[in-house]
Amino acid sequence: MADSHSLRVRLRLKAGPKLVLGPGRLEILQGIAETGSISAAARGMEMSYRRAWLLVDDINHCFESPLVESVTGGKRGGGARLTALGERVVAAYVRLLEKTDQAIAAERAELESLLAEILPSPNNE
Repeated sequence: MADSHSLRVRLRLKAGPKLVLGPGRLEILQGIAETGSISAAARGMEMSYRRAWLLVDDINHCFESPLVESVTGGKRGGGARLTALGERVVAAYVRLLEKTDQAIAAERAELESLLAEILPSPNNE
């Protein structure tokens, strides 16, 4: 469980009003890379297959070429995988997250030290 004084920063990348990358999009891409399947990645996120498919389709349209492609054949009838561009995008976004964490570490620590003790409310147990 996270420390009650631990702040989280969530980085979302937008192009104009359009969300390009964020924590959920990263999670679905990493899930596809790990499982070879949109449906398995969706299950891992407790998301419907339809919602995951629409998310992948939206992600694919944000870049010059798709980040996820269908794979046909095999014992299970196919699946999905990241394209070379998809692997590059995921790696670059993960590096950006790591650099962001490093760049803000001192300020985050200062703010964390100033937080009041955060306890769950009796109604939110």
